[in-house]
Amino acid sequence: MATYLYRLGKFAYRRKGVVLSFWLALLVLSGVAAATLSGPTKDTFSIPGTQAQEAQDLLAERFPGSSDRDPFNSLSARFLFIAPDGTTLDDDENFAAVDAALADMRGLEQVSDFAKGEPGPDNPGALINPVIGNDGLLQQLLDQGVPAEQAESDAAALSPLSEDRTAGYVDVPFDGDFSIVTDELRAEIEASADAARDAGVEVYVSGTAVQNMDPPGGAAELVGLAVAAVVLVITFGSLIAAGMPLFSAIVGVGIGVSMITAATGFLDLSSTVSTLAIMIGLAVAIDYSLFILSRYRAELSTAPSREEAAGRAVGTAGSAVVFAGLTVIIALLALRVVNIPFLTDMGRAAALTVTLAVLIAITMLPAVLGISKSWAFRGRLPFLREVDPEHPDRLTNGRRWANVVTRIPVVTMVGAIVLLGVLAIPAAKLELALPTPATEPPGSSAREAYDRTADAFGDGRSAQLLVVTDAQDVADDQRMAVYGDVVAKLYEFDNVSNVQIVGINESGDTAQILVTPASGPISEETKDLVNAIRDAEPGVNSELGVNYGVAGQTAIEIDVSDRLLEALVPYLAVVVGLAFILLMLVFRSILVPLTATLGFLLSVAATFGATVAIFQLNWLGIATNPQPLVSFLPIFLIGVVFGLAMDYQVFLVSRMREAYVHGESATDAIVSGFSHGARVVTAAAVIMMSVFAAFIAEDMAFIKVMGFALAAAILFDAFIVRMVLIPSVMALLGDKAWWLPKWLDRILPNIDVEGEKLAKQLEQPREPEKVTVAQH
Repeated sequence: MATYLYRLGKFAYRRKGVVLSFWLALLVLSGVAAATLSGPTKDTFSIPGTQAQEAQDLLAERFPGSSDRDPFNSLSARFLFIAPDGTTLDDDENFAAVDAALADMRGLEQVSDFAKGEPGPDNPGALINPVIGNDGLLQQLLDQGVPAEQAESDAAALSPLSEDRTAGYVDVPFDGDFSIVTDELRAEIEASADAARDAGVEVYVSGTAVQNMDPPGGAAELVGLAVAAVVLVITFGSLIAAGMPLFSAIVGVGIGVSMITAATGFLDLSSTVSTLAIMIGLAVAIDYSLFILSRYRAELSTAPSREEAAGRAVGTAGSAVVFAGLTVIIALLALRVVNIPFLTDMGRAAALTVTLAVLIAITMLPAVLGISKSWAFRGRLPFLREVDPEHPDRLTNGRRWANVVTRIPVVTMVGAIVLLGVLAIPAAKLELALPTPATEPPGSSAREAYDRTADAFGDGRSAQLLVVTDAQDVADDQRMAVYGDVVAKLYEFDNVSNVQIVGINESGDTAQILVTPASGPISEETKDLVNAIRDAEPGVNSELGVNYGVAGQTAIEIDVSDRLLEALVPYLAVVVGLAFILLMLVFRSILVPLTATLGFLLSVAATFGATVAIFQLNWLGIATNPQPLVSFLPIFLIGVVFGLAMDYQVFLVSRMREAYVHGESATDAIVSGFSHGARVVTAAAVIMMSVFAAFIAEDMAFIKVMGFALAAAILFDAFIVRMVLIPSVMALLGDKAWWLPKWLDRILPNIDVEGEKLAKQLEQPREPEKVTVAQH
């Protein structure tokens, strides 16, 4: 491998114009493709094979046009009207104000046709004043022969008007998909409520039609790049050298995001698919170029030419880059195991940008070095002294720390384990949930609407469950009686406020039964109710001959958590298994990959602990909205962090392996490898932490928490696990760290990551040509 990459690096340096033109042309072409081939993003949410999804599919099949029952994929807005203090919505002035607002809503172009027009017998779907909707509801139930007491309970569960008549809501359906949700549409929706607000009526707007569908980013990336630029300048002491990794990252991420955007014309991708691609792509692209550029600088002092130095840098550091990139790609692509489409798409998109980062680092970067020639390390800042972190004779801080670790390995190892263990303690209180209006930040329109709805209608109004009942196997003349029996059985469960049939399809073989719990959508009591109803289904089927499924927000949330929990073990098996094999190829050892994996488990546990402490338990008072963490976070974090953790393992330990193979003792190899790589790994970790931490400023809760968690994971893994724990363990193991059974040594291909074959090839005599690092 090192030999092939060495040749590739020299070729790219020598044919710099062709290589650089290729990447720039690809950037332009991908940009043109993004501008001409892109289509609307599809922010739909589905979990194939889950009970909630099957119930939702059955609902769509038996009740055409029932997409408004889908809590995630329907497009609608809810207007909640609150009467001024001391009045009700019945009052003439308030009633007229709500009517005026409804008239403006009907005028919105995107509102569904069936909801437009004045209410009346010929237009039953029109937007109706909640006062009128409430008054007609009870009478309608009584006319259907529902007993008075039950009719009052049913009407209360469905009424758009609160019992004290001070609050009411109207759900406004919209045509089209999430691509129509723009700043202009959100402004029009908000403006349609002004007629009511001008009269003193409070109006809160919530729903999918007013959510911000714009992908996060922009400012976050700029902040991350700015910090990365500062770190690179300090690392190299040169403005030109600092700009090279940034240029590589911008080109790679630009190509990747453009390709993803162009793919929306052919694939159903959500608007947030590119978020992880940008986040991961920026971080790894800068780091990979940084490692190769740092090695190039070191090789300049001994190589006979700059072309030769570029080849050696790509052959040695480039080998580590390739395998580090492969571990990240494996972790991202393995998200397919979870079988949640949008997670799979995000993993694939991020894997694309990582692949581009690797290819650009080993081809475009040496081409840029070929163009810059002796200017590569110019543009020095006078207040920064020149530092070569890989100079073999310099007593760097990295060498000093490595000497400490190898001298007292037991102390440093125990200290690292204890520290990570203490940080992991809060993880025992981890709670997971899907984002809902109940988890939105206080003060937001969605959260205000949720809180005021709960105050006026009870917690259960936002947690209603839809039991889709299939009676195809029941005789036609018995179906209504069977539906009634199902309602009666649902009433037997604890935590149920109301149960009623809200729809029967034209053929009469399927019913929608609405269950209103007494608790809210994210409460454990509601989750227990869903599980109890589902567990009772086989018994109901045996007794009544019907099948049913539970749909709704809480049901989907339970299924997501179960799916992720079930997928966690096979996901870890795939990721850790493939990465373990890959690391055995890199290090030709069993214990080094094993300790690397165990160290990762410690760092990820500490990351979960810190994230739970800050965002869920609100330690330090930093979180403005402490809530359960997003259900997707654990598996997402584990996959991404594992890949990134192995980056630092490869970069640091491959230098130790290189020194060991070239004849140094096990302890000296640790010190030598650590002193060569510590400074550049530190710079890379700080850059990666900065890129991730910048996303904490985003409004989207999932991105905010993910940014913090990734930054914390890099902090724990790079600085505690890779720089303290791993060298301590390797110092204790000594030569045993590099032990590999002979039979396994024969089976495993020798990919020569440490460049032993390359070193022998380079030992052939040649006429030296002194090359200076920079000319002042």
